[in-house]
Parts: sequence; C-alpha cells; structure tokens
Amino acid sequence: MSQYAYPRELRLLTPAHFQFVFNQPPVKAVSQHLTLLAKPNQCSHPRLGVTVSKRNARLAVQRNQIKRIIRETYRLQQHKLAGFDIIVIAKLGVTELDNEALRELCNYLWRKLSKRCKQYSSA
Repeated sequence: MSQYAYPRELRLLTPAHFQFVFNQPPVKAVSQHLTLLAKPNQCSHPRLGVTVSKRNARLAVQRNQIKRIIRETYRLQQHKLAGFDIIVIAKLGVTELDNEALRELCNYLWRKLSKRCKQYSSA
C-alpha cells in the first residue's frame, strides 16, 4: 500500500495563495454542500486550502471535523491532481451531513475535479 502524506508543501498557507485561486478559477466542481475551485500552479504537486465559515458551521468542533475529513480525502486522492491549487469552500447545510456522507461527497468531487483538471490541462 502506498503512503500518502500531507506535508506543508501541499497546503495553501498565505492569503495571497488563496487570492490567486479565488481570482478567476478555470476549474470548478460544485455540489449543494461543497464547492471546489482549482487553478494551475507552478509546482509539480497540488496544494489545498479549506474554508469553513462560522456562518455555515457554528461550532468549532464541527468546522474542525469538516476540515479534517476534507483533508483526509484529499490526502488519499492527491496523486490524481498534479499541478493545481485547490480551495474547498463549505456551504450552508454541510453540518447536516454525517461523516460518511461527507466522505462520499468529497470523493465524488475529487474525481469530478480530477477529470476537469485533466481536460483543462490538455486543452
């Protein structure tokens, strides 16, 4: 079994990194509860940023759990997403999903985003 890590290099760390993706992202994957935005970067690996606002998940415990699940699914799917900066935005109602449903939704969106990133790169 392959080992996938989530080191510092695979994260969007500064507001400038986030703003880079927010400005005209060419690739998107959207669902009722999550939105994924992606933009090609200069690295050979993907980088992830996650935003869960207080408005969408009141309790810090809920926000942290949502972020933890998103990061874990990303960690397992990162090899399919080379060279893109990705931001995951949680929407209102994301707290209504149980952990397994959120995992399935994330996995579905990662597959969808991966396909769209490959199409964008080849065009």
